[in-house]
Amino acid sequence: MSKIPALLAIVGLTLALTACGSSDTPQPTDAAPAADAAFAECTSPGKISDAVDVTGDFGGVPTVDFAEPLDPSSTQRTVAIKGTGTTEAGGGSLVAASLSVYNGTTGAVVQETKYPTDGSSETITVGDTFLPGLVRAVNCAVEGDRIVTVSTTEDAFGTTGASEIGIAAGDSVVFVIDVISVTNLADRADGVDQPAVDGLPTVTLAKDGAPTITIPDADAPTELKIAPLKLGDGAVVADGDTVSVEYTGVIWAGGKTFDSSWTTVGPATFATNRVVPGFGAALVGQTVGSQVLAVLPPAEGYGEAGNDQAGISGTDTLVFVVDIVGTAATPAA
Repeated sequence: MSKIPALLAIVGLTLALTACGSSDTPQPTDAAPAADAAFAECTSPGKISDAVDVTGDFGGVPTVDFAEPLDPSSTQRTVAIKGTGTTEAGGGSLVAASLSVYNGTTGAVVQETKYPTDGSSETITVGDTFLPGLVRAVNCAVEGDRIVTVSTTEDAFGTTGASEIGIAAGDSVVFVIDVISVTNLADRADGVDQPAVDGLPTVTLAKDGAPTITIPDADAPTELKIAPLKLGDGAVVADGDTVSVEYTGVIWAGGKTFDSSWTTVGPATFATNRVVPGFGAALVGQTVGSQVLAVLPPAEGYGEAGNDQAGISGTDTLVFVVDIVGTAATPAA
């Protein structure tokens, strides 16, 4: 996972699309609860989060002191340094940040991202595809905020904790987050409509932009097919970029939908080189605001192993419709 920060790998996507990655990409899990209303309202401060002493300048590694064990009954959020940004994070926002993570039960530092002088180390989407503890931490934030959040295990990493970084089931978690920037993304592709390609699936859009994919009465292509449905005029997606997308995936044989980000709040966010080859190829070189149709034969998808959890066999051809709503260089680990 050298191309993405370790923390992002642990706390990232919970959608089935995550399983579209290479073998070292985290697989979907039901260990963490849904984000519920984490992005619907701002999380209030409490006595526990207020009592966490954080010193040091914004943008640098903080010095954090608290009397362990911390035992919050629910997540609490205190703004230690108030930023001057004017864009407030809400559902669907993309928050670039540097952060440190502590075991609130033992007091140990369990994870720190880099604190670069230019850019950020993490990109957090305010929505269902990130863990509620992080969502509640950055929701309502503005650029320049330093946020202290004390979470229960369930909110932070699910009931099983995160043994990879030293968080056991039942441990509390402290996040200290410096918000570098807040970007409110478009909720769908807004590019210019492109002509349909004969022989490929057709797409109709609901009022909210969610696609319905109709498979033609024909054999699936044996090679990767990529066709723009809308052409945007935004930034070009580079290989390895972290992209934010709305997407729907169906199986060519029968047209069954196996995954869709349209059923959640906020886009899915991931690096283009952490998904199956065909999905990444469909994004690289495209522009923000574009909508792309991609037909992936098995070799460009899950291969002979398939994906049992998503109901995909080793011979299934997949069809994706992807709205590209944001892209940024993936910070170095």
